[in-house]
Amino acid sequence: MIAELKKAVEDAWEDRNLLNFKEYRNAIEKVIHHLDLGELRVAEPILDGWAVNDWIKKAVILYFPIREMEEIEVGPFVFHDKMKLKTDYKERGVRVVPHGIARYGAHLAKGVIMMPSYVNIGAFVDEGTMVDTWATVGSCAQVGKNVHLSGGVGLGGVLEPVQASPVIIEDNCFIGSRAIVVEGVRVGKEAVLGANVVLTASTKIIDVSGDEPVEHKMYVPERSVVIPGSYTKKFPAGEYQVPCALIIGKRKESTDKKTSLNDALREHSVAI
Repeated sequence: MIAELKKAVEDAWEDRNLLNFKEYRNAIEKVIHHLDLGELRVAEPILDGWAVNDWIKKAVILYFPIREMEEIEVGPFVFHDKMKLKTDYKERGVRVVPHGIARYGAHLAKGVIMMPSYVNIGAFVDEGTMVDTWATVGSCAQVGKNVHLSGGVGLGGVLEPVQASPVIIEDNCFIGSRAIVVEGVRVGKEAVLGANVVLTASTKIIDVSGDEPVEHKMYVPERSVVIPGSYTKKFPAGEYQVPCALIIGKRKESTDKKTSLNDALREHSVAI
């Protein structure tokens, strides 16, 4: 069945005229339905990292042109969009506080809590995760189990180019207030990002906890404690400070997740 859906999506991607035929439209709608239930994922963990399912991203992109604009009324609130909103929170065991909004085609697992926040189509949010006030989870972003996305956190979305990796936040991470993670950056398990950390594809992530700096790009190693930093860069007009992210320590494996987080913040004076 999955192979048939994949072929239909790939064929429609190459020839958009096929979207005029019901069988191809149905195939795309089935993919989005499986995304909504968490039975398909845009990216999934494998033995040595993560694999991106490009064809599912193509299905998400193709879903837009086969949808019609419609008016959606939610109590006194009115929206005008092509995409349905999720409505099965109670059945899924998800708590959603007004004005939390998730689009149909985003998966929220059991125990997820959404404060007034937003989760876009194609995103996957795993069990026990808190999406705090005004946090946003962009299209196709992958968020693990027991993650805390603090107030105002922004996880970037990605649809095109289809080969681009989505933002990935692995299990048990703590993402501090107003932190931004975009452009396919992956944050390893149990990592702590302090307030206002910004991670993009070009951001230098520098481990300064040892005798010599160690630089990472697009990946925060597991259990890292990260704060905003800067480094000096030469330009034709002179030397200026450029933002970076500094790994200043590690969460300890010897303590549980909550204690480890408190210790990390206390020991390293990380603002959250």
